[in-house]
Amino acid sequence: MLAFADPSLTAVGVFAVRAVLEIQKLLAPDIVETLKKRYTILRQIRYSGLVGRRTLASALHMTERVLRAETEFLKGQGLVEIDPSGMRINDAGLKLLDEMEPMMKEWFGLTELEDRIAAAFGLWQVVVVPGDCDTDLLAKRELGRAGAAALAKAAAADSAPEAAGAGAVIAVTGGSTIVEVAQHLSATPQLRGALYVPARGGLGERVELQAGTIASAMAKKTGGEYRLMHVPDDVSEEAVQSLMGEPQIREVADIVRRARIVVHGIGEALVMARRRRLDEGTIRKLQEDGAVAEAFGYYFNRDGLVVHKMPTVGLRLEDIERTETVIAVAGGASKAQSIAAVLKNGHEDVLITDEAAAQNMFKFS
Repeated sequence: MLAFADPSLTAVGVFAVRAVLEIQKLLAPDIVETLKKRYTILRQIRYSGLVGRRTLASALHMTERVLRAETEFLKGQGLVEIDPSGMRINDAGLKLLDEMEPMMKEWFGLTELEDRIAAAFGLWQVVVVPGDCDTDLLAKRELGRAGAAALAKAAAADSAPEAAGAGAVIAVTGGSTIVEVAQHLSATPQLRGALYVPARGGLGERVELQAGTIASAMAKKTGGEYRLMHVPDDVSEEAVQSLMGEPQIREVADIVRRARIVVHGIGEALVMARRRRLDEGTIRKLQEDGAVAEAFGYYFNRDGLVVHKMPTVGLRLEDIERTETVIAVAGGASKAQSIAAVLKNGHEDVLITDEAAAQNMFKFS
């Protein structure tokens, strides 16, 4: 697996920022809170696109009077535009948000969380975004943006002949979180020309959540190519062997299994078991075996041990062990134990998660 990292600040820079922040918290705590508030407003406007004051106030749990004063200030600073149809962030606001992100992560305590998780689970990179995906759509969008950035970074790593995206095989799983990653991708040099493939077959659920749909969306967003695997994911071992005898399916399966980068979500075991329509006997067995997490069709107990696996034409655990970079994208307080369990299995290099999951993961580390 690939060892890469791209910290936003150097060690000296981080120390200096933390020192300044501590001084400000002691001598000017009101400034810190004002900055946090205005940063949060800008973030919400960014992901809302065009938004009215009432809707924005409701999303931020803020009175319209307070919000009006803050947005008028941001307008006066040339960071947002306001007209009768609503408000939107402009290029100057977007640039400021990006420049503020490392400092704000320090203020929110997210950088320390990232460092602790990376050390606890042996990861090369951890990105923690503010919020809780269980209750906050903005946090899920931030998760997608961070996941897209991590994928572009991995594709740019110059450790394979097909580096910089050209010809790189990127396998992706399904799910609403990975949909968000796809939506935040763009045609960067790192990703242009990559080949996107579904990590596994379909689950028979909403088509927009299927791995194949997401792979095609990523290809269109980045100027890459894609190949689909037109097989269900819930088939018997005998059916898998039969399907692998088909030349076209075998060809795509071989491509999937040599993926250089894998981007995957993490699910709660019993939730995923029911989504996969497992029979009640198998579900009871999962409960008896202490299954708490699912990824790639594998079910893990709280110690990270595989207690059940689904037959598949797609990516297997032994293939993931040979993969150069594995990026897990998952958040929400409800998934903290599931995320910790999958990380204990030891195949991930990068974790993109949210504040709520990160804070609760240490209960299960």
